[in-house]
Amino acid sequence: MNPTAPTAEPKPGKSGRRKIFQSKGRQLDEAAVGEVEQAISGLERRRDLLIEHLHRLQDQHNCLNARHLRALGDILRISQAEIYEVASFYDHFDIVKEGEAEPAPITIRVCDSLSCMLAGAETLIGELEDGVDAAQIRVVRAPCMGRCSTAPAARIGDREVDYADLTGLLTLAEGGETDVAAPAHIDLETYRAHGGYALAAKVKAGEIGAEELMATLGDAGLRGLGGAGFPAGRKWGFVRSYPGPRLMTINGDEGEPGTFKDRWYLETDPHRTLEGAIVAAHAVEAERIYFYMRDEYPAVLEILRREIAALEAAGIIEPGFIELRRGAGAYICGEESAMIESIEGKRGLPRHRPPYIAEVGLFGRPTLNHNVETLWWIRDIVEKGPKWFADQGKPGHPGLRSWSVSGRVKEPGVKLAPAGITVRELIDDYCGGMADGHAFKAYYPGGASGGVLPASMGDIPLDFGGELARLDAFAGSHAVVVLSDKDSVREAVLNTLKFFAHESCGQCTPCRGGTEKLVQLLSKDGPLDEATIRDLEQVMRDASICGLGQAAPNPVNHLLKYFREEL
Repeated sequence: MNPTAPTAEPKPGKSGRRKIFQSKGRQLDEAAVGEVEQAISGLERRRDLLIEHLHRLQDQHNCLNARHLRALGDILRISQAEIYEVASFYDHFDIVKEGEAEPAPITIRVCDSLSCMLAGAETLIGELEDGVDAAQIRVVRAPCMGRCSTAPAARIGDREVDYADLTGLLTLAEGGETDVAAPAHIDLETYRAHGGYALAAKVKAGEIGAEELMATLGDAGLRGLGGAGFPAGRKWGFVRSYPGPRLMTINGDEGEPGTFKDRWYLETDPHRTLEGAIVAAHAVEAERIYFYMRDEYPAVLEILRREIAALEAAGIIEPGFIELRRGAGAYICGEESAMIESIEGKRGLPRHRPPYIAEVGLFGRPTLNHNVETLWWIRDIVEKGPKWFADQGKPGHPGLRSWSVSGRVKEPGVKLAPAGITVRELIDDYCGGMADGHAFKAYYPGGASGGVLPASMGDIPLDFGGELARLDAFAGSHAVVVLSDKDSVREAVLNTLKFFAHESCGQCTPCRGGTEKLVQLLSKDGPLDEATIRDLEQVMRDASICGLGQAAPNPVNHLLKYFREEL
């Protein structure tokens, strides 16, 4: 039983079963109640598990029928309005109202974000729409799937597809090959055979204390590698300073277009992140870890289910100490407070700050939050020493970084390289140079929100702050998308703005209305209305609740500054 949230298990009435609560004029379907009970069997009837209940229904019935939602509301004692507002917030839930047709049995999602656009996603979407039977296969545009180095990326059912093409996708559909295909990875037995979880055992036994761990991370210069770059050791200190009980979250909602490093780490060596999480949780005395993983990564979710179960079976963690939670298709949940709202079973709306989640986080408790890669480094830093990690970076830029590189390079992928490296060094020394027939023109230094800079600025050190910040750009999640002389920067910026407009949570008008208006202005033929764009940009930066609205204008700002020949 979850110690952090009240249960919502209905009490039986005099008849021996729960009482039925239904809205006026809406008859409860008893058959639907039975189908829902079957779908959510074994899952606790808790309000914070609403999203997982919705996932179970969607998994079982390929959609969310209105009659099932009414039955779920009766079972969980939640109003229909509340269930509908949560389900309709997330892209991966398909709500079917009374009288509407259910979606086709097979769904093919094709990523249309920047790297996949460069690789021909628009052509593939057109071929699919023209070449499939819509009654059998539904074709859906999808935001970044985190497979940017193997673009164009697609997903058929729960099968992730690299270098997707029409023939391959139709072959999978005809063969019914739509299930998860988890790649080979380092499992628990192999990880332990090479010293895995020895560090966690020492921390649990008190051989290495929290103060020593925090000092080690500080000396190493380890920072949050999900985008913000806050020093990891200092974050632990803040969380520890607030009275317990405390919790911990792992943010696996890697949705920034161009970013795929966390997926790569979890698909190859997941236990480094899990051990780092256990160490961090014990250091801040967190009672439980909630691992929030994006639903766009079905293979990662399958790996985490297996390996967390293996940890429990081996007695390394108590059952339920690490609780895996699925996202449901919402980029905004990469923002830590929106992620916490989602874990609590609500819409992923960012919270106003202060208070910060270190003080008032998940279920109102002080909460430590880290992304996947930050935790991945903890074992190596403690075992090899902080100097080992710090010395890997360029002068003045301590540490290593995992760069997600995609676009017009010969060898895209996750590149382990020093902090402070330049994009030109990344291209030439790590990616085999530009793709044949392409000349370096521009680059996104930190995914869609990090801005877009010309090749003439290709020798700027890439790291948090510094010269990048002075140019109103940032490294963020370390997602580098390289554009060439064959690409239109204006079209690339329009693509990223469409992404932001789609992914805005809608909570605040500056972001909701601003992103939509920027898309309209950029979509018009001819010269841009620069005065209106600049006004929108300022309002979005000053008045948006969270970083999505504040950073969305970055690529537009750089388009106006550095690529005037395209206006």
